[in-house]
Amino acid sequence: MSDFLWHKISEKEREEIKKQAKKIMDSFSKKLLSLGELKENFIERDKSEREEGENEKVGIDRKIMFENAPHKNKDFIIAEKKKW
Repeated sequence: MSDFLWHKISEKEREEIKKQAKKIMDSFSKKLLSLGELKENFIERDKSEREEGENEKVGIDRKIMFENAPHKNKDFIIAEKKKW
């Protein structure tokens, strides 16, 4: 909640919101604990990476991608860096 709105709420309403939030978090924590310990599933494959040109659609996708890019050179799309 933004500070602006938080200051517009009475002290009683703030306490009620805090109690409701704590109740929700406690309930969620209990649900997580009831799941028990989770194990991770690993998938092993003989081949983990796609080879370029293996599927003819790869070339088509690359062509469309380059056509849509506003700034590009021969082999690369030139992206602008976000300025904060």
